Amino acid sequence: QVQLVESGGGLVQPGGSLRLSCAASGSIFSINDMGWYRQAPGKQRELVATSTSGGSTNYADSVKGRFSISGDNAKNTVYLQMNSLKPEDTAVYYCNAEVRVRTDWSTRRYWGQGTQVTVSS
Repeated sequence: QVQLVESGGGLVQPGGSLRLSCAASGSIFSINDMGWYRQAPGKQRELVATSTSGGSTNYADSVKGRFSISGDNAKNTVYLQMNSLKPEDTAVYYCNAEVRVRTDWSTRRYWGQGTQVTVSS
């Protein structure tokens, strides 16, 4: 099995910054991509940013220029640097990864448990 553990959420004032981390562990052979999604109350889960093992990144239009995704392949960890935060960024942020597992060499997608980000004065 594979576990994704997020950290770094919290309460921040508008205009502030937060850095989220997500570490993957378990029966990992390789990771194809890792990314972040978020879900605000009453809304569907939406993509925030993704990063592939080849270095390609993708961002939601709403966060372009403010958020930055990066990774440490040696640590199987992905980060989300969030700057110029707005109240509308308030949501539970979930880590997601597509992993090729050692157990049967299949490729599976996993989710973390989520971390709350609240932007409020």
